Amino acid sequence: MSLQTHLNQLARKHEALEREIQEATHRPSANDLHIAELKRRKLLLKDEINRLQAGNDTLH
Repeated sequence: MSLQTHLNQLARKHEALEREIQEATHRPSANDLHIAELKRRKLLLKDEINRLQAGNDTLH
């Protein structure tokens, strides 16, 4: 799998988590621990995307 394909997959997962967070926060029975876990996973994905992009920039 190419780096760009991997980055695209990570970006799609990041966007999906963002949608899930938005949906969860608008539910009357929102679970704060679940929302915090979603946000943590989203941040980890963003960090991975940034790390891969930074590594790719040094190659060019």
